Amino acid sequence: MSASISTALPVPVRANSSDDPAEILRFALDALGCGRAALATLVEIRGGAARSLGAHLAVSSNGHYCGYLSGGCIEAAVAAEALEAIADGADRVVNYGEGSPFFDIVLPCGGGLTIAIHVLHAIEPLETVLYQLSARRTVALSYDAKSRALTHSPTAPPRSGWYEDHFLSVYRPLTRVVISGQTAEAEAVSRLAQASGYDVQLLSSSTNLDAIDIDTFTAVVLLHHDLDLEAVVLERALQSPAFYIGALGSTRTHRRRTELLRTAGVSSECIDRIRAPIGLFGPTRDAASLALSVLADVAAARLETFPP
Repeated sequence: MSASISTALPVPVRANSSDDPAEILRFALDALGCGRAALATLVEIRGGAARSLGAHLAVSSNGHYCGYLSGGCIEAAVAAEALEAIADGADRVVNYGEGSPFFDIVLPCGGGLTIAIHVLHAIEPLETVLYQLSARRTVALSYDAKSRALTHSPTAPPRSGWYEDHFLSVYRPLTRVVISGQTAEAEAVSRLAQASGYDVQLLSSSTNLDAIDIDTFTAVVLLHHDLDLEAVVLERALQSPAFYIGALGSTRTHRRRTELLRTAGVSSECIDRIRAPIGLFGPTRDAASLALSVLADVAAARLETFPP
């Protein structure tokens, strides 16, 4: 990099601390709409890493950037590389850690990362991904390593990675948490889920269940102290593709729940979908601890069902 170019380029500045892929792509789209932008993608991991393949960093030509490719070790350096790529108008690939020429940038994990930096030209691929995510559909971007082109992929593989000469970044909808229960526990779970960035729907006695969309990326949380009160929502949940169904109550209560469901003709396979007693740890004796236990269980189930 020449001295004249160096003085002309802005200093990279983090715009926000989000690692939400949709927010990062939206940042890139907005940056492109105002001028020029680049999208950096983690395309290879050697050893350990803090982020998964497909992680992004979006960089605006004004130096602002959003996203993470590591635990914070290389982001500013990648943003500087992206600003050079934008100035040159050409994509580039850079390595950090193991196998990297940047001896002064050491990754604490001891591994190595390869980052593909693409100078954005078209808004359509980003707009398509954001639209599909808003419609709660899995979607992917395809980066052609030969032509250096970024396009929307009509199909999404199980996870991000190389597929022949194309790197596919896979995006899945935000976790939706449907909470049933007019209790302090329900309010606590709702508050913590919202703070965690989940799509939260807290049901009330007047909620029209037919209007609730329980899809593959939905967790249903039943926090009733009476089995009769949870029955309608539980029935709806068991008929849905929800990746998580959890119910409040002791082991004894769940045995009673199981007996009632079997009497109603519900299959053992369906009953086995219910996580009860709810939560990753327990028993808990206060609403805040229960909320932590429930949402930790939801997060663990999401990772198990949809590995990054």
